[in-house]
Amino acid sequence: MNNGIDRRNFLKQSLVAGGAALAWSSYEEKVLSAEAAPNAKSAAATTAGVDPLKLPTGKIKDLEMSRVICGGNLIGGWAHSRDLIYVSPLIKAYHTDEKVIETLKLAEHRGINTALTNPASNKIVGEYQKAGGKMQWISDCAGGGGSLKDSIKFSVDNGADAVYVQGGICDKMVKNGQLKELESTLSFMKNLGVPCGLGAHSLDTVKGCVQAGFTPDFWVKTLHKSDYWSATPEASRRSFDEVNGSKSDHNLHHDNMWCTSAKETIDYMHHLKQPWIAFKVLAAGAIHPSKAFQWCFESGADFICVGMFDFQIIENTRIAADALLAVNQKGRPRPWYA
Repeated sequence: MNNGIDRRNFLKQSLVAGGAALAWSSYEEKVLSAEAAPNAKSAAATTAGVDPLKLPTGKIKDLEMSRVICGGNLIGGWAHSRDLIYVSPLIKAYHTDEKVIETLKLAEHRGINTALTNPASNKIVGEYQKAGGKMQWISDCAGGGGSLKDSIKFSVDNGADAVYVQGGICDKMVKNGQLKELESTLSFMKNLGVPCGLGAHSLDTVKGCVQAGFTPDFWVKTLHKSDYWSATPEASRRSFDEVNGSKSDHNLHHDNMWCTSAKETIDYMHHLKQPWIAFKVLAAGAIHPSKAFQWCFESGADFICVGMFDFQIIENTRIAADALLAVNQKGRPRPWYA
């Protein structure tokens, strides 16, 4: 840039000019300060200047996990971006292997000890662990080559600490009446000796599994509010919307809603005695964590799975810690099952 103003100084001045007094003492400012130092590594990689945090934990069988789990969609490059076609490529470009490792390192420093992601990310998770990272891995077993059972075994063989049938897969199997196949898959997972679960977007999936007598070690079920702008109008919501494809009609589902029946989900999950990992709690970025985290824990979730960019981790973990403290002081209708 001209007139002796380099990129970092320009960014600093822009932050101040934009009234970003809070940002000046934030994580971004720490990153700039660290980069300005001679031979310094990025703050995300070193966690220099970032306060450590210890988040409350819960157990699924013998696996002790932070109540906030790092979601894998963003680090894997998958984005529910409605009709914005550039977002997924942008996220993939941002999340280089180095950036993913930095993100996991910062998340662990801030008290998150578990990541939930796709088998396709097992390589980078493995590299992080080889570099000294202690992040545990829950695999959704979607992909990885071969059949679903092949993907499950692939995940366990490559170090997954827990496995489950990914929500979209489980939705389709229940919707298509493949309960015998799902029962066989659940039995197969249980024989591998790690905690195993069933995922769902549709509440009808959970109901179908319960009615069939399935008892997973944990559930992975979507939960979010529906008072955001792009939510499907209530009168237009249908069961299994999440796996029925996007519609061209603006009033119908278009990759914009993942829990079409929040109240019914809360009421139904209240009576299940297995741990519940709630995901899509921010409706893929449409809801601020301050409006979602405490509400999800109060509504019965034992854990929340949240996709986060590195620059969101400090604020999100602070909000989560405050939310959990408030919930434990206030109490909640559903007991903690983990």
